Amino acid sequence: ITGCSCCCSSPPLPTCSSTMGSSSCLSLPQCQACFGLDLRYRLSNNSQRPHQNNAIAIFSNKYEFKRLLRSTSSLAFPLFRGFPLQQVKLIRSRAESEGNVAGSSDETLQTSSFQWSSLVLPFFFPALGGLLFGYDIGATSGALISLMSPELSGISWYQLTSVEVGLVVSGSLYGALAGSVLAFNVADFLGRRKELIGASLLYLLGVTITAVAPDLFTLLAGRLVYGFGIGLAMHGAPLYIAETSPSQIRGALVSLKEGFIVLGILLGYLAGSVEITTVGGWRIMYGIAAPIALIMGIGMWWLPPSPRWLLLSAAQGKASVDALRHEAISALSRLRGSQINRTAVESEVNESLISLQLDREGQGKPTFSEVFQGSSLRALRIGAGLVLFQQITGQPSVLYYAASILQSAGFSAASDATRLSVFLGIFKLLMTSVAVFKVDQLGRRPLLIVGISGIVLSLFLLVTHYSFSQGYPILAVISLLLYVGCYQVSFGPISWLMVSEIFPLRTRARALSIAVLVNFASNAIVTFSFAPIQDLLGAASTFSCFLVVGLVSLFFVIYYVPETKGLSLEEIESKLLNN
Repeated sequence: ITGCSCCCSSPPLPTCSSTMGSSSCLSLPQCQACFGLDLRYRLSNNSQRPHQNNAIAIFSNKYEFKRLLRSTSSLAFPLFRGFPLQQVKLIRSRAESEGNVAGSSDETLQTSSFQWSSLVLPFFFPALGGLLFGYDIGATSGALISLMSPELSGISWYQLTSVEVGLVVSGSLYGALAGSVLAFNVADFLGRRKELIGASLLYLLGVTITAVAPDLFTLLAGRLVYGFGIGLAMHGAPLYIAETSPSQIRGALVSLKEGFIVLGILLGYLAGSVEITTVGGWRIMYGIAAPIALIMGIGMWWLPPSPRWLLLSAAQGKASVDALRHEAISALSRLRGSQINRTAVESEVNESLISLQLDREGQGKPTFSEVFQGSSLRALRIGAGLVLFQQITGQPSVLYYAASILQSAGFSAASDATRLSVFLGIFKLLMTSVAVFKVDQLGRRPLLIVGISGIVLSLFLLVTHYSFSQGYPILAVISLLLYVGCYQVSFGPISWLMVSEIFPLRTRARALSIAVLVNFASNAIVTFSFAPIQDLLGAASTFSCFLVVGLVSLFFVIYYVPETKGLSLEEIESKLLNN
């Protein structure tokens, strides 16, 4: 580069004589080779801190760094190779602490990076995995009444003990636990798309076994297989949606997936309301899920793989970097829409790939212990804590036993209870829409804090109802509505949103599988133990325990959960890296 006129000073590097901090020294050269050598020299020259400061200024300048990312030149990727990992991370964090994050998109890319019409199917088909999870919750609420009725069950083994009822209800959750363990080991190998295809096949098999079950053992086996599908779907769906969504609407789309879970609950409630008077209606309630699972499988087969998963595979050396990079560009172009400028798509892919290659540990397969180190551990504490409190504040009990709670609250007829469950489902859907439209505007923390406060109040009202005012069933209904409404603007959508976005890409699949495992383990325990504990302690004491846990969860959110509104996945990773 001797004599290159586009360098920031006449003498070529490494003897740059330009005044430190001057505009000429900070300007991006027209020649990429000069820029690469200039920036590498500044970053590596620890003896001259001003050089490093200037490099940070370049690195943190959104427009100038984006110009480099837009290039397909191979110089963009090995730019930081050979630097110690901690030095690169320190420089990156120093740049981001100034408020100008290197990974963020410039205004042009933010406003033209996707077509709305192109987002529908890449969201819809993965979200069906959540809908089928929700449908199981809603259908089980009515199926329990049908299954245990001597007139309506159509079977001879309808006299189920409280333990057997707990197994029927939580059988799918035990399967989900096993599915989460399976996802931990195969998610990065299969990819998000194939994982969701496998989930749809397990859904279809499980619902078929359940609907034709001749005895309790076969019924429980079907519930277990269906649960395997839940475990894979609730791991793969938020990953696929978060990794393929534009950052400016990622919160709304992942929250809308929770809306599909609620829609599934509502459909399950509706199926229970329609078939509650049919002999053997519980078979129909469960069987309706089969065609939905088939649609999900066909849709996921048609969709492209996650571009970020392709880039992770490239960074781990599973195939040619150039080949996987071009495949990622093609996949992202299809996901963003045919009319989007290819330069914007290439820039987003290059940005993600550089973020991976900045991490010296990004080569090879992540180890089990890596999930419990550094930023991955910090993210795991937050994600696992959120999904744990999501369940142990009583959510599974309120949903799975909604009809039973309403019956005990004074609505004795089965049809009355199931109709009120349908109303509850509609209300859940409406309140979820509040989170969908407000999460990217208000942020994650405000919705969590306000929602959990309302949950605590609703649990207090439930305790009051069962302790002093059982003659007023309207209080139970108001308490349930308040609980459901507050849950749907807080724990419901926000927990799944945050666990899909806070984990570093390198360990995201494994860390998320642990969070899903915690979610379903706590869900299964609470669901299984609710009926026996309620028989032992009574409803008032049971909901008092949930009330105490709710207060603890409010403290956890206030002091430990960060705000991620408006940040790209790479920016969130850096934020956790900076603690």
